[in-house]
Amino acid sequence: MTPLRCLLAPAAALLLSPLAQADFSASPSEAEAIAKDAYLYGFPVVEMYKTLYAQAVTKDSPDYKAPFNQVGNSAQVFTPKDTAFVTPNSDTPYSFVWLDLRSEPQVLTMPAIDKNRYYSAQLIDLYTQNFDYLGTRTTGNKGGHFLVAGPNWKGKAPAGIAKTVRSEGDIVYVLIRTQLFDEQDLASVKKIQQGYAVQPLSTYLKKPAPAAAPAISWPQPQADMSDSPALFRYLNFMLGFAKPVASEKALFERFSKIGVGPGQTFDEHRLSADQTAALQRGIEAGKAEFAQFKKTKIDTHQVESGDFFGTREHLKNNYLYRYVGANVGIFGNSSAEAAYIGYFTDAEGKPVNAAQKNYTLHFKKGELPPAEAFWSLTMYDAKTKLLVDNPINRYLINSRMLNQLQTDSDGGLTLYVQHNSPGKDKESNWLPAPDGPFYGVLRIYMPTAKFAKGQWKLPMLIPAAK
Repeated sequence: MTPLRCLLAPAAALLLSPLAQADFSASPSEAEAIAKDAYLYGFPVVEMYKTLYAQAVTKDSPDYKAPFNQVGNSAQVFTPKDTAFVTPNSDTPYSFVWLDLRSEPQVLTMPAIDKNRYYSAQLIDLYTQNFDYLGTRTTGNKGGHFLVAGPNWKGKAPAGIAKTVRSEGDIVYVLIRTQLFDEQDLASVKKIQQGYAVQPLSTYLKKPAPAAAPAISWPQPQADMSDSPALFRYLNFMLGFAKPVASEKALFERFSKIGVGPGQTFDEHRLSADQTAALQRGIEAGKAEFAQFKKTKIDTHQVESGDFFGTREHLKNNYLYRYVGANVGIFGNSSAEAAYIGYFTDAEGKPVNAAQKNYTLHFKKGELPPAEAFWSLTMYDAKTKLLVDNPINRYLINSRMLNQLQTDSDGGLTLYVQHNSPGKDKESNWLPAPDGPFYGVLRIYMPTAKFAKGQWKLPMLIPAAK
């Protein structure tokens, strides 16, 4: 079945009939309250669309990877020049796959790899929810053929398929991570990446292909699409590929009063000044709720990344949490796959700023991050949420680098987190920061039971005068 909005072109969105405008029935005060909730709900979906468009639609984009149902490999680790999404991971080169499941399922192939290397295929729906995983933790390193099917497929998996994965939407993002040991290991990673492949089920079965799904006219992104009422137009478009579930019926009955929902039309250009202002106030209220939540809950480590990423069942329709995940680190892993710990404040509870302070991070002997696979601490510029350009081209420190780091006399490990070099004698342990606000993200891949049970104590950044 072809979604009604699959063929919606940007121009068509601006040629609404007077009847369509009747979708907006809320008063300004009611619209403001609805817009706040619809913004928190829709922000991750629209941010997802930005990535989809850049990576799979517009071939002249610097972030273009591959067309739908093909694999795009990133041959280099992420650097400050990569801007497709915020808070990128730079120690597992990515492979990117956008699956269009409207006409038939797709078969994703993963190669067998060495038992000591980590890899994973993270399957993400259009709401940014992680609905399944393939790879080291879940299916092992032996590889295989995996069937990914959309909501309307009624068939059975054929012989040779290691696992069938069902998606609730017609479009799926598969983000594949392959562990990179060091720069000399890049050739090995590239070889593994060449083993990732996608083919239609009909090709896998050597049978005729079904009728192709209609071509899609993708709305071109605009600068304010995540921060203005335009967000709701893009949200409606995306809902054509992943309809809300039954538990959201009442929610979308409410959203429909401002023209948001499956089958509805939204045109911010045809709203009255009062309606536009009400929606914008709602959006700003949503942003304010996030800012307060971040300050009181995230920065103080009362909640962790595992709360914000996962399946629909895990998130339990907590749209603020889903928004937080998309805002601070879109496409983050579920808690069983990886733990993410943000360093936004120091041991005194103050926001970290390398223009004002130098910092140290000390791990006691035997108290390094508990990971079955590996751990990594990555530096980001707080203003751009991207990697930090620096004279030694170091964006992270990870467990594979331990033999290159200097240990303390007591067997512990001290890292120097600051803008300027701490001196040649300490530069091996230097994680360069921008000359201003920053944040670090500690990623623990396949965290151990010690972490899950809360038996590991997170060290804090210790500030010192410059």
